[in-house]
Amino acid sequence: MKWIRRLYDWVLHWADSPYGPVALFILAFAEASFFPIPPDILLIALALGSRRRALWFAMLTSIASVSGAILGYGLGYFVWWDQPGVYSSLANWFFRVIPGFSPTGFVTIQSLYDQWNFWIIFTAGFTPIPYKVFTITAGAFNINFFLFLMASVISRSARFFLVGGLIWKFGEPIRSFIDRYFNKLAILFTILLIGGFVIIKLLI
Repeated sequence: MKWIRRLYDWVLHWADSPYGPVALFILAFAEASFFPIPPDILLIALALGSRRRALWFAMLTSIASVSGAILGYGLGYFVWWDQPGVYSSLANWFFRVIPGFSPTGFVTIQSLYDQWNFWIIFTAGFTPIPYKVFTITAGAFNINFFLFLMASVISRSARFFLVGGLIWKFGEPIRSFIDRYFNKLAILFTILLIGGFVIIKLLI
């Protein structure tokens, strides 16, 4: 999809701008509710440009992302339904335009909440799964807000501080590793973490 590539390049160009941190905050905020490009790419570029501020960039990204997640939850809770079971015009616009959204997927996610609750939000926040889909569905299906907020703060902070911390520690040499392996390792870590808790639950 050429428009996604152009959007990606547009996001990345902010790294060479004095408004980079502002753009990072706005991008992280928007990505948690509707924007298709993850903030990691700009976070990595800014952190590499100023390693001593890498952890500050990670904190900025985390705060913005959680704030955007609250907006996403609000969209789902207040404006996603015209009436029970009937999608609003905003919801139908999301299904047509925003990558990752579909009526079928929406129903599937509801069953995931019924089974996993906290962990499905954590997984979406930490891994490459489109987080915005889960922030909006959490509101639409009236998931406990405190639980949602706690999972969002932990998962988003863990993801962005891991990226920022690696760059702060290792600098440019870690870039290729992050580009190639970070998402796969994030998925593996989440699977192991959830698997461990499932095993403990079964044993107890």
